[in-house]
Amino acid sequence: MLRSMTAFARREQPSAWGTITWELRSVNHRYLEATLRLPEALRGLESLARERVGTVVSRGKVEGSLKLQAAGAAQTAITLNLPLVERLLEVAAELEHMMGPGTGLRLVDVLRWPGVINEVEPDLDEIRQAILDSLDAALAELIATREREGERTGELLRQRCAALRTQVVRVRARRPEVLTRWREKLLARLAEIPADADPHRLEQELVLIAQRLDVDEELDRLDTHLDEIEAVLDRPEPVGRRLDFLMQELNREANTLSAKAADADTTRAAVDIKVLIEQMREQIQNLE
Repeated sequence: MLRSMTAFARREQPSAWGTITWELRSVNHRYLEATLRLPEALRGLESLARERVGTVVSRGKVEGSLKLQAAGAAQTAITLNLPLVERLLEVAAELEHMMGPGTGLRLVDVLRWPGVINEVEPDLDEIRQAILDSLDAALAELIATREREGERTGELLRQRCAALRTQVVRVRARRPEVLTRWREKLLARLAEIPADADPHRLEQELVLIAQRLDVDEELDRLDTHLDEIEAVLDRPEPVGRRLDFLMQELNREANTLSAKAADADTTRAAVDIKVLIEQMREQIQNLE
């Protein structure tokens, strides 16, 4: 199945700790390049996340970001180090007794004391699997989008293949008329050649003219390449590189056809063929 390399996916998943949000973007690239941004506390998951991306994406530049929004209870979950608070108060009472009233600790002083307040950190082991599951869901959405775009691109490529075949048929249909006209011109020129002309030189000239007029091989190869393109479009694996190679082959035959064109109609058809090939090439650049 054809896949575009351009897509976007956003997956928001609630969990016991809070909300996990993955955003993924992909654009065309020669190879697979995955860049993921995770919160500092979860950077240890980056290599696993990159592996998950690599299992479902073979080409394209993929950028992803993970955001964690803690639930209300998790945001305010703090504990006091009561033994430390009690010891601080004891020391403060002793100092106040020695130094006089009004010199004891204030509430804010106690709360600011290092180690008095312990913020409850989420259990990363508990949310780790939820994060990876959410990434898998986001990747599935990304792939689905790439496949939808790829399907539309495939339809456009098939339309242009049909248009190319029409041009090939048009050139073939013109060949008998073109050859007849050149035969008449050639006979007229032969009649003007002196009787003592070098027969070997004449034979060489005739061979060159025959080669210039013969485009059957180019037309046959164009048909063969179009058959291969239509077969490749139905393959299940990524085919972007294969199609790009076939575009080069098509363009080579189109250039040769244009060079051998013996009349204006064939030249126009060759130009139309090259335009269609360029349109296909631009669309294929975005396929995985």
